[in-house]
Amino acid sequence: MISIKIALIAQVFFAYCNPNYTYKAKFMWNFKVILLFCGVLFLTANTNAQDLQVESKLINPSDQIDDGTIQLRVLDGEEPYTFKWSKQDVSLSSSTASNLVEGIPYSVTVTDVGGRTFSAEYTIEAESIAEHFNGSFKPIVNSLGKVLFWDPFAAVGIYDPIVYKDVEKIFAPGWNADTTEKFKLEKWLVEDGSKVEKGQKIAVLSRGKLGSIEVESPVNGSLTHVDDEGEYVYNPDNPKHVIETNAHLLAKIEYADQVILMHPNGDPVESQIPFIVIWLIFGAAFFTIRLGFINIRGFKHALQLASGKYDEPNAPGRITHFQALATAVSATVGLGNIAGVAVAISLGGAGATFWMIVAGFLGMSSKFVECTLGVKYRFISKEGRIFGGPMNYLRHGLEKRNLGKLGAFLAGFFAILGIGASFGGGNMFQSNQSFEILSNQIPFLEGQGPWFGVFLAVLVGVVIIGGINSIAKVTGKVVPFMAGVYVLGALIVIGINIENIGPAFNAIFTGAFNPGALKGGFIGVLVVGFQRAAFSNEAGVGSAAIAHSAAKTYHTPSEGFVALLEPFIDTVVVCTLTALVLIFTGKHELTGVAGVELTSSAFGSVISWFPYVLSLAVFLFAFSTMISWSYYGMRSWTYIFGKSNRSELIYKFLFLLFVVLGASVSLGAVLDFSDMMILAMSFPNIIGLYILSGEVKGDLKAYIVKLKEGSLYKKE
Repeated sequence: MISIKIALIAQVFFAYCNPNYTYKAKFMWNFKVILLFCGVLFLTANTNAQDLQVESKLINPSDQIDDGTIQLRVLDGEEPYTFKWSKQDVSLSSSTASNLVEGIPYSVTVTDVGGRTFSAEYTIEAESIAEHFNGSFKPIVNSLGKVLFWDPFAAVGIYDPIVYKDVEKIFAPGWNADTTEKFKLEKWLVEDGSKVEKGQKIAVLSRGKLGSIEVESPVNGSLTHVDDEGEYVYNPDNPKHVIETNAHLLAKIEYADQVILMHPNGDPVESQIPFIVIWLIFGAAFFTIRLGFINIRGFKHALQLASGKYDEPNAPGRITHFQALATAVSATVGLGNIAGVAVAISLGGAGATFWMIVAGFLGMSSKFVECTLGVKYRFISKEGRIFGGPMNYLRHGLEKRNLGKLGAFLAGFFAILGIGASFGGGNMFQSNQSFEILSNQIPFLEGQGPWFGVFLAVLVGVVIIGGINSIAKVTGKVVPFMAGVYVLGALIVIGINIENIGPAFNAIFTGAFNPGALKGGFIGVLVVGFQRAAFSNEAGVGSAAIAHSAAKTYHTPSEGFVALLEPFIDTVVVCTLTALVLIFTGKHELTGVAGVELTSSAFGSVISWFPYVLSLAVFLFAFSTMISWSYYGMRSWTYIFGKSNRSELIYKFLFLLFVVLGASVSLGAVLDFSDMMILAMSFPNIIGLYILSGEVKGDLKAYIVKLKEGSLYKKE
């Protein structure tokens, strides 16, 4: 670099001293000199900015997915180094990134204390078939996720999605949700409202067997006392402390300026309102208002229909109202009610329970609309086989309104999504998770995934080969049993901890409406609650309309009434009971555990053997979900590939093959993709529901008139 500069200076001096150079020539030399100087400066800056020497080591330790590792070693420069990884959960101080997806590029920028840098992009090579599948689907999942979880409000600038911290909360050091020690504030070392600096000692805290400790301020700011001297910060014998979110809070420090909340890798944390949640909840609210709060005023009649009071023995159809309800409920009540709720409560706190219940009530109206239309536009063949669901009402219902092309497109799009969802979220995910849960409780199952898959495929095959009648008979027995066992277990846990009922409901309502008590603010907890409910009960997705279209009835709104019970059972009852078990036992504050493990821990804290029962319930939940989704997928399949028996047998064979595949391998992004396809089904479905909602309203009005007149068939 120095020799280039010397050569440049020599040439410039020669040019200006040479009398043979004209004015024009000197002008051109000026231009060349400027360009050359710019080039030299660029090379100098580039060399100085990226001259750290870094060694890298890429590790793919097994055939399992998402276990890749990148290790870096900086050979020169001055410590400390900063490592800015593209993976958000890797710390800025970490030279190692782990749990990486094979086949996906990851970038990193290393910076030393003097500002010297090194940037590179690495890809862990995929080796096994599972790794290749996972790596191929990951970009697809990310692209689909950008659509489903896009935030329209942030996009148009209505609010800033970046999460800011106004206050730093200081919790009792050494506390955990299972602690039996009492944490008592002995003395404040700094007055309330005083300015404090990072590292300054602010209080003395006694912690039983853990010993006393002087609590330090983690940041600079203004101190606010939460507890008085001599008070217990946390007492495990006080039910309010066990239930209340953040009961172990000692003090708060208010920042002088807002501080952006960061991911471990330094990216700002964003709180989003996903488009898919808005789409589902807005639709549910619209149908609730348009149909005059049918979810409330129709509840009593729904129970009468489900109990068989209005079952007409000679009505067209294959299954009773109750069997249709059991089949649809079995597809929604599953792992989401156990694992998903635990995740929601962990993220949104106890307050998420309230919004989950609200979303469940709204979803009842969406179910009413789609299942009424499912029966109205069903097709019954000469052999008595029934073909119904969103494919029918989207195509033929819109065709009646001179929207034939739109209807045909929406119906075909829905069917394609339905097939993919049935193989993934309705099949592989269920077999995969049920194997993992059972193998944790039954050690000899470990490593026997393929054989477990074959066993499960045989069980599923015996049921689905018989068609909707066989499916309805099994779900009609399995669903009440599994729901009864789970509900009974939850009520026992709640009953044993009944003294916590006051603090529990206080935590739920406080967490729902008081932003200061929430994890992520009011909007954050509302979205978490709505999202869990929408994902769990599938109201607006359209899948349940396929099952209900097989019900025996002359009056289409009757099945809509029965269907509105599904979100009530799935969300208002089962999801809420799971949430209450977590809150009543205080396990909603447990860290380092999530999903089924968290729910199992809550039950196990009261009934030591119940985790085994829970494992059985999870297996039955998964089994019933699979047999119901096999019917949903088959009807989507026959819509595209024809209604012949041969076409149905091909689908059933493929479905059973995916049962074995799901239990045998880890598919990661493939399962995420298929799960998203279930949510994507709501796009074509709800468009059709909006257009046809007026027709449903008219049918409902006529049905109510007949009900009041007493002209409907009714058992004595």
